[in-house]
Amino acid sequence: MPTIRVAIAGATGYAGEELIRLLLHHPHVQLSYLAASAKWERPVPAADVFPRVAGRLSLPIEALDPARLAQSDLVFLALPHGSAMNLAPKLLEAGRRVVDLSGDFRLKDPSLYTTWYEAPHAAPSWLSSADVAYGLSEFYGPQVAKARLVANPGCYATSILLGCLPALEAGLINEGTIIVDAKSGLTGAGRKADDALLFSEMSENLRAYKVNAHQHAPEILQEIQRLTGRRARMFFVPQVVPARRGMVSMIYASTSATTEQVAAVYRQRYSPERTPCVRVRASGFPQMKDVVGTNLCDIGLLVDPALRQLLIVSALDNLTKGAAGQAIQNMNLMYGWPETTGLTG
Repeated sequence: MPTIRVAIAGATGYAGEELIRLLLHHPHVQLSYLAASAKWERPVPAADVFPRVAGRLSLPIEALDPARLAQSDLVFLALPHGSAMNLAPKLLEAGRRVVDLSGDFRLKDPSLYTTWYEAPHAAPSWLSSADVAYGLSEFYGPQVAKARLVANPGCYATSILLGCLPALEAGLINEGTIIVDAKSGLTGAGRKADDALLFSEMSENLRAYKVNAHQHAPEILQEIQRLTGRRARMFFVPQVVPARRGMVSMIYASTSATTEQVAAVYRQRYSPERTPCVRVRASGFPQMKDVVGTNLCDIGLLVDPALRQLLIVSALDNLTKGAAGQAIQNMNLMYGWPETTGLTG
């Protein structure tokens, strides 16, 4: 029997669609309200928007109504940046729990939010609240379990942090030498009209964008400092590739360790019992196709002893472990369920 009523705001986006797909299989969830934007004109059967749910979901997708959201036990906010910071405080005041998939509550410093998202934060007091947890569950599991609001990490941030944090924690790499070459599928940009994302523009193409200027960069550096005490520097090159979904981050850093020493640290930090959603390769490197459709992050490692250079390859699905799947993983922790509940089918 369902145990909590769950609403999704932003149900028509790629992350919203992925939340619907996954939550339909969750044994402790009853979907209670699917909202698009406030401009959505009339209720539309979810099966008309997403034919794959025909016969499995009778709810309509409706215009966003904050009062309707507050009738659920937990709300996923899969909305554009700038929307959640107005909605979330009202939901929290109504006693609801929230998982926010946008960037609105990831940064602790309001001035950083203003700089990177080009707007002042509407609820700055919540950014440093003990009731708000950063949802990288492999490192903040106890905080997530107690949180009223979880700031779901960005997809690039998840891939890069899971990739480099064990090496930084163990002091195996120089934090001033991190270079990241990351490639994402097209859905990472969201469901929107953008000439640069047209088939004719992206087919047989690869394009770098926001080089050293991506909004996930301050989030990554913030969490490295919080978790390791190190003020890292990073050269970050995000790229979009002609694939629907998936993400591979190649992380380079100088090291004096061997491949075996690095691998031993990662196997201990990411044991299957402790972190069931992260897998460390015994050899070779992960590919997009290894993780698409799963809530897994696969990691491969190699040290070139002559160059004293470490390569970390981190692969995940930008819509699942990088967004909706991780959001559900965080919900599971918030309610005391095994964190893979509903995510292993």
